[in-house]
Amino acid sequence: MKKGLIISLLFISLLIITGCKEKEPTLEDQHLKIGIMLSDAGLGDQSFSDLGFAGLEKARDELNISFEYKEIQETETYAKGIEGLVKSGNDLIIGLGFSVQEDLEMIAKKYPETSFLLIDAQSDLPNVNNVTFKEEEASFLLGAIAGMKTTSNVVGFVGGEDVPLIHKFEKGFTAGVKSENPEALVLFEYANDFGNDKLGESIAKEMISAKADYIYPAAGFTGVGVIKESQRLGIYTFGVDSDQFYLAENSIVSSMLKQVDIAIFNTIQELVEDGKISEKNQILGIKENGVSIAPIRVIELSAAEKNRIAKLQEDIANGSITILQ
Repeated sequence: MKKGLIISLLFISLLIITGCKEKEPTLEDQHLKIGIMLSDAGLGDQSFSDLGFAGLEKARDELNISFEYKEIQETETYAKGIEGLVKSGNDLIIGLGFSVQEDLEMIAKKYPETSFLLIDAQSDLPNVNNVTFKEEEASFLLGAIAGMKTTSNVVGFVGGEDVPLIHKFEKGFTAGVKSENPEALVLFEYANDFGNDKLGESIAKEMISAKADYIYPAAGFTGVGVIKESQRLGIYTFGVDSDQFYLAENSIVSSMLKQVDIAIFNTIQELVEDGKISEKNQILGIKENGVSIAPIRVIELSAAEKNRIAKLQEDIANGSITILQ
């Protein structure tokens, strides 16, 4: 009797101990954690930041990762936001935009065991991988369209900041215009602000007063103001980074597509599948499907004009046309 009771008590104790033991993690429980510091305009810019966020959402849905994000409006500095992402235990920290570089490098030096991914700039630090784009290539194609179709022989470019990255958009657009219409005048202005749609409206008015009939903004939410005002005043525009046609369906001819979302997704996929990012510096152009243009709408191109755009795209991809020397 006593022996049976002792055995029963031992069995119950074993069940209790087993039940209290922490569950061993399964493969499904283990997932990569990604942190992202968004560019200065933040979510809702209908351009660069929104693209980066979309890439993470796709990775979450398809690759079983989790992610968190920081915006400078909340963190005050990029460094504070990036360090917060490190302290949260993220496996990879993404810095979105060239303006993040200085602060990201400062934190990367402080945490050399943490991996970072910098979008739109290049760092030499060993724990930072980089993704940049050949924005000038797709911008060239938009310029070629503007050069073909302008009736005033005046077109415009609006940049968010007067910095080397945005110069690539301007130079590509200008080269494209001149390739088809050497006599065309290309106006340009730098807003020095990526988040001010009212400023964009004002710049657009000035350019339209100077007879510009096509305007290409590479200026984030400031560019949205350019686009909206251009539609209101009845002239043509181009979108940037994503297909922005829905912003102004009577004005946007095409958009320069910068596949930030795809680049982020593909990099995370490589990290999930291989445990590492193989390429230190990814440089993505038309050939690498890193940039392209959206469908041409609103205006009509002749068969010859369509063939010319296709030939220009082919020549850029195979290196026959080099835009930046």
